[in-house]
Order: sequence, then structure tokens, then C-alpha cells
Amino acid sequence: MRNHSAITMFIILGLTNDPQLEILVFIFLFITYTLSVIGNLTIISLILVDSHLKRAMYSFLQNFSFLEISFTTACVPTYLYSISSGDKTITIKACFSQIFFIVLFGATEFFLLALMSYDRYVAICKPLHYATIMNSRVCRNLILCCWVSGLLIILPPLGLSLRLEFCDFVIDHFCCDASPILKNSCSDTWFIEQLVIFCAVLTFIMTLMCVILSYIHIIRMILRLPSAQQKKKAFSTCSSHMIVVSITYGSCIFMYIKPSAKDEVAINKAVSLLTSVAPLLNPFIYTLRNKQVKQSFHDTLKRLAFLLKK
Repeated sequence: MRNHSAITMFIILGLTNDPQLEILVFIFLFITYTLSVIGNLTIISLILVDSHLKRAMYSFLQNFSFLEISFTTACVPTYLYSISSGDKTITIKACFSQIFFIVLFGATEFFLLALMSYDRYVAICKPLHYATIMNSRVCRNLILCCWVSGLLIILPPLGLSLRLEFCDFVIDHFCCDASPILKNSCSDTWFIEQLVIFCAVLTFIMTLMCVILSYIHIIRMILRLPSAQQKKKAFSTCSSHMIVVSITYGSCIFMYIKPSAKDEVAINKAVSLLTSVAPLLNPFIYTLRNKQVKQSFHDTLKRLAFLLKK
């Protein structure tokens, strides 16, 4: 029987083998990652310090920004280090740890997006009861449920994957991902592949159905409003969330919903890169389309300018 225990390291090929193109990729990812972290940290800080942003909506947004930072930090810095140092190796334990955090943060984001759609439903369809329904205790419990759900989604397939034996050590990706890991295995991965697909589809269907049902009720309520001004105001409270939902679902569906993990992952690499860049857009989407966040940002800048003049 062949001994596969000798394979303790993987080699991550990255996005390209061209050294000049790698430099461009490094600069691009470094800038987008830095701006993403700054932008999302700004949102987190504003919500922490501004008493006007203590509603449930902003509590969810704060957690969403934290997840965006965590998700990109789980994969981008490792790849940047790989490019800068030329060391493309990663231990199997580190690789599985990276997969754990990427999927945990990613799955939790989906549940949180579904929760945010429900929050918008309550705000628009039941405005008089909003403060009672979405009180601070309920918000904390709902956010905790999102994290627990994300953890429960990743544990079964990851637990089974830890027992796999590997015949190959090359990962055709820029980070550790389920597809190339299963592709490298010489064990029978059929059941794990089906479990990964099941967990992914379950997450997508559950959260997407919540989003769709919430927005069906929201649209019905908006259409019943008497004036165009009221309709516009109601729609504007959901527009940011709708844009982020479209970006997140649109990119991730192509990454994980597919017949077999043994398929080519070239398309996934490009989509994964776009998914890693997406957190840069979210702070701009929410700040540019939310008057309270913009006002809080301007007020904070004024206070900082005043302190600097002293």
C-alpha cells in the first residue's frame, strides 16, 4: 500500500506564473486590501462612537464590516506574503485552518445578509413595532445565531476532510479552497463533495429564500404607499443592502455550486479574486447611500479637524 503520509506541505500556484504580472497583482491586491480594511474599520468605528447609529440596522452593518475584514484577512495577506517572499508552500494544517476561517466568515456573511433583509422588512412593514421587535437583546441573539450557523455548516465536511490522504501537493489557486484540496486527494472524495454541495446549497437556499420573502413583502408595502416621495424614501433604505446581496450571491454561486470538486478551478480563481476585492466596495455602497452614516462621517471629520487645530 502506498504511503501518502510524506506529503505535509502544499504548493500554492497563485493567479499567475509571470513575475511581472505577479508584481501588478501584488500592488492591486495590497491597495484593495488596505482600502477595504480602512473602509470597513471606519464603519465599525463610526457605529461605535456615534450614539445616532445605535439601531439594529447599524449593529448588523458593524458585524458585516467585521466579517468583510476577517474574510479578506483569511486569504489575501497569505497570498501577498507568498508573492513577496517567493515561498509558495503552506503546511496541510495551515491550509485547513485557512479553509475553516474563509468558509466560516463567508457562510456567516450569508446568514447575516438574510438577517439584514429581515431587519429591513420589519423597519418598512412594521415601523411602529421596530424598536420592540429588533431590540438590543434580540439583535445580539440573532447575530450569535448567524455565527453558530456558519460554524455548523463548515464542521461536517471539514471534519471528514481532515482524514483524507493526498497524492498531489499542488494547489491551482491563490489560497486554500475545498475544490483544489479535494482534487489533490487520492482518497474517495465523492461523499465529501456531495456534502460540500449540500451544505453550500442549504446555505444559499435558506438565506436566499429569507432575502426573497423579505423583499416580496417590502415591495408590496412600498407599492401601497400613497406618494412617490414615500416610495423613494422606503426604497432608499433597502437599496444598499440589495446591491451588496447581488454582489455577494452573484459571485459566490459560481464558486461553490458545481457538479464536482474534480472540475477545473480556473474560473473559480478569477471569481475568488473578485470576491476578495468586493469588501472594498461595501463601505462605499453603505456610506454613499446612507444619509446617517454620511452625516456621522462628516461630523467625525469635523471633530478631528477641530482637535488637530488645538
